[in-house]
Amino acid sequence: MDFENGKARLVLQSDTLTAFVSGEIDHHSARGIREAIDAALTANSPDNLIIDLSDVSFMDSSGLGLVLGRYTKAREAGIAFSVTGANERFTRMFDMAGLDRLFSYKSDKKANKGKETKK
Repeated sequence: MDFENGKARLVLQSDTLTAFVSGEIDHHSARGIREAIDAALTANSPDNLIIDLSDVSFMDSSGLGLVLGRYTKAREAGIAFSVTGANERFTRMFDMAGLDRLFSYKSDKKANKGKETKK
């Protein structure tokens, strides 16, 4: 799924939904990515949500809002949440925003192969 400057590939494996986000997450792309993730959460009711940022080249405050909003939505639904593939720049941004107190974010690239969800 492409969203102007960015895209998201959603993969469901067992009870884990992983959103592999790539490109730029800015105000142009964040809305479409957010809507795709939210629709997949509603349709699949997974136990875990992982947002993989390994292939994201740029993220502004809209990206931060995207991540924080999915954390909030997951928490309200009782879904475990984490971020993987956060580079040093994104990790600093998350640290400054205090997100380390809310959820884990890792810099390792997580390979997650499974069936893609349908929008």
